[in-house]
Amino acid sequence: MKRWHDLLAAQAATRPEAAAFSDSLGLSWSYGDLAAAVAELGDLFKGAGVVPGDRVMVLSENCCATVAGLMATSQCGAVAVPVNARMSAGEVDRIIDHARPALVLITTQIEGAAQSHADRLQAVPISGGFGALHMANLTGRRPADAQGADDGVAPEEVAVLLYTTGTTGAPKGVMLTHGNLLFGGRSSVELRDMVPGDVIYGVLPMTHVFGLASVMTAALYSGAEVWLEARFSAAKLYAALRRGVTRLAAVPQMHALVMQFAKEQGLERLDSPVLQYVSSGAAPLDPDWKRRAESFYGVALQNGYGMTEATAGVCATKNSILGDPDISVGPPLPGVELRIDEEVPGGGDGIGEVQMRGANVMLGYYRNAEETARVLDADGWLSSGDLGRLDEKGFLHIEGRCKELIIHGGFNVFPPEVEAALNAHPQVVQSAVVGRPTKSDEEVLAFVQISPDDRPEVTDLMQFVRAQLAGYKCPSQIVLSESLPAAPTGKILKHKLLAEFAAALK
Repeated sequence: MKRWHDLLAAQAATRPEAAAFSDSLGLSWSYGDLAAAVAELGDLFKGAGVVPGDRVMVLSENCCATVAGLMATSQCGAVAVPVNARMSAGEVDRIIDHARPALVLITTQIEGAAQSHADRLQAVPISGGFGALHMANLTGRRPADAQGADDGVAPEEVAVLLYTTGTTGAPKGVMLTHGNLLFGGRSSVELRDMVPGDVIYGVLPMTHVFGLASVMTAALYSGAEVWLEARFSAAKLYAALRRGVTRLAAVPQMHALVMQFAKEQGLERLDSPVLQYVSSGAAPLDPDWKRRAESFYGVALQNGYGMTEATAGVCATKNSILGDPDISVGPPLPGVELRIDEEVPGGGDGIGEVQMRGANVMLGYYRNAEETARVLDADGWLSSGDLGRLDEKGFLHIEGRCKELIIHGGFNVFPPEVEAALNAHPQVVQSAVVGRPTKSDEEVLAFVQISPDDRPEVTDLMQFVRAQLAGYKCPSQIVLSESLPAAPTGKILKHKLLAEFAAALK
């Protein structure tokens, strides 16, 4: 298999009746159904003028039609641009201006905001075996140099453009190749021992690399079934786990919220007879929280590390539930090389910027050679922007972001260490720590999510943290809230904390 859609072709040829994807709209597709929907959509794309090398934006939420749209794009030789329909009009327009898509496919049945995008882009309704969607043909709006390879996209290599979140200025479109996605899917399958008949809970957005590569592509690779969910709900995840999910990939915030939900129902354990694998990614873990999660799920909680530019997967653990409580993100995946560059702010004593090389590394940033050269050197080493260290076993420990490092009183403060101390408190659901500049220093601020029925005292939290950390690492202020701003993946949006809680800050 050389192309992304070859995964689907293989499943449809050998197991056409096997369950593939279902969603919150009530659709339930076999692999044969999915292949038929992809073929129908592909014909529509070609009829609309899509040629190899064109971009097709899939403006969507998780649903069966999203999978069909992405696969149809690949089958046409075009480049998929997955974008979350919850983005604002300005955010979507900036990506359109940069990616110059020929078509925009919009899953209007899932998300109310999607319909407003459809109206604004003058999209027309389409329907068929793929469901009911809207499609905007933008081929007439593109400049003459926006056809195929003329604008820098290599049609034979690039499968997906993923625009990174949380950036300012010009959008950065990560060019992931067919080879990148095949590598990412295979790595996830091997890590989780996925087999046909597995049931995966698909709430991680397929517009994000975690959901796209580690869930959707891994499922297509293994022939697993995916229960797609457009929006995270602790109650829905809990019900799905009790109903038959066998493999769960999520972020720490999702784990924390489903455990809190169960606790509010008076339940301390999940007690699922079929759940075999649970993993956590996109944010650090702490030992106490990891032990609590394993007690709840009844299986080992595997940790991992990845990034969009590395097709999600870089490192992962494969621990037993009674094994070492180590919270590293594990060794590099087979085929991935790691090194640590200590010559960065916050570096030294074994800590430095994590750099990687391998079949997971992106081709570069679309139409942005300068930014590509800044993070990707001539030998293929990708600079992550993350601080980490390698232990004596060669396992990676993430210490924080280079740009999130807080320098307080001349000392380095790594937010994950402070968050781990806070998260160990039994009344804390999750936390986020950021720095705020003062006239002559930088102070440590903590934002803590709590349950309305189990509210701790700030003074107690302060004492709890001070008993675990050096004084310079302790927050100068802790803000309590029943919710924290989060991305569709559940990842806390740290850049929004100061503005959102400005009124509560001293």
